[in-house]
Amino acid sequence: MTNTPAFQVEPLTANVKMPDRVTQALLELIRSGTFPAKSRLPSEAEMAQRFGVSRTVIREAVSRLKSEGLVESRQGSGVFVREAGPDTPFRIDPTAVDSIQSVLQLAELRRGLEAEIAALAAERRTPEQIADIGAKLQAIDDAVAVGGDGVSADMEFHRSIARATANPHFLALWDFLGQFLKGSMAISRAWEARTEETRSQVQEEHKALYAAIAAGDIEGARNAARRHMEMASQRIRTADPEFLKEHSK
Repeated sequence: MTNTPAFQVEPLTANVKMPDRVTQALLELIRSGTFPAKSRLPSEAEMAQRFGVSRTVIREAVSRLKSEGLVESRQGSGVFVREAGPDTPFRIDPTAVDSIQSVLQLAELRRGLEAEIAALAAERRTPEQIADIGAKLQAIDDAVAVGGDGVSADMEFHRSIARATANPHFLALWDFLGQFLKGSMAISRAWEARTEETRSQVQEEHKALYAAIAAGDIEGARNAARRHMEMASQRIRTADPEFLKEHSK
């Protein structure tokens, strides 16, 4: 008989998005090794009691972990943590823009990715792709000029650079991260838009990135992308926590 690991959790008190919170809590218990590979999860009843939620919430959270390939049901035995394998998904917490620290962690993740994407784009871009990246850059200014936040246009600008790498894996990774980056980008752009100085700063960083890629300057593009992300992190660090809380709703 397989014993289930002991675990301690604080009961969840919020009534909103409870399945999300339980899913994340269970994910952290799996990642921390509290529930190691091949171990059996506690029963629905035990987890419901520990988390202070209904069994329906537990069932939904476990179902999500199953759909992501992290746990599996065994007839008559219970639910077990799967061993990591090629089909184990990469996952980011959907609430990853709930704090300045979380937004900064996403910016760190982007920093290395964007730098290499920009370098490859500078090396491999076609004349058509240069024109497309330039058009996407102009679209950011156009969106802001008519009162928009420029987030979607900003996303498309960076995506067009990923496309210019001629590596479909970079584009696929960008599209995956984009689900989570849009929220953090919305927060950072809203904060940056508060002063003309920071608005101009972001605009110049984008222009420098485009210019290096258009010129085929591989190191220049890599450095421009890295600087853009470092400056974004620096601006996020100055953000008012209350402002972040308000714009992450």
